[in-house]
Amino acid sequence: MKIETNDYQIAPLAASQEAVEVIREAEDVIAQLTGNRVTLIAYEKREETE
Repeated sequence: MKIETNDYQIAPLAASQEAVEVIREAEDVIAQLTGNRVTLIAYEKREETE
């Protein structure tokens, strides 16, 4: 699958270990519910540049 948009960019979460841990925990819960491993990707809305 290829997703293209100029409205969002990958969220820089390196400085927020707590946010990364929440995402990892959510991945684990979804895996338990579905029986499949998932990877959640954090995006943030780009600033309007008009």
